[in-house]
Amino acid sequence: MTSTIVYKGDLRTELTHLQSGQVVETDAPTDNQGKGERFSPTDLLATSYGSCMITTMAIRAANMHLNFEGTKIEITKIMSSDAPRRVAAIKCELFFTNQFKATTEEKEQLIRIARSCPVEKSLHPDIQLDVTFHW
Repeated sequence: MTSTIVYKGDLRTELTHLQSGQVVETDAPTDNQGKGERFSPTDLLATSYGSCMITTMAIRAANMHLNFEGTKIEITKIMSSDAPRRVAAIKCELFFTNQFKATTEEKEQLIRIARSCPVEKSLHPDIQLDVTFHW
């Protein structure tokens, strides 16, 4: 088992990662009757995509002896305006620090790694993925 989820009331859930004991709470978003005080489940979906990309890239960057620390991804989740309610698009902008020095070939490898991360490969093909790398 990976995690447990407990409904806390008021459209809030408590997620527990069993291996570490770490707890995350979610709220329904304000545009869907929630308080929006926490990540929503769809926020976590979009954010997981960025986290997966940056993690897999960091693994490869370490193997290439590149300074990847400080790399940042900005995520924008876009919900569908029609039914059924779903994530229609995820916009990801990756920003690298001035300390990150990579050749064109190394950058191409990192792009391939990012775009083949397990979360991307698990997302429905109808979700539009807009990924920009700012080197």
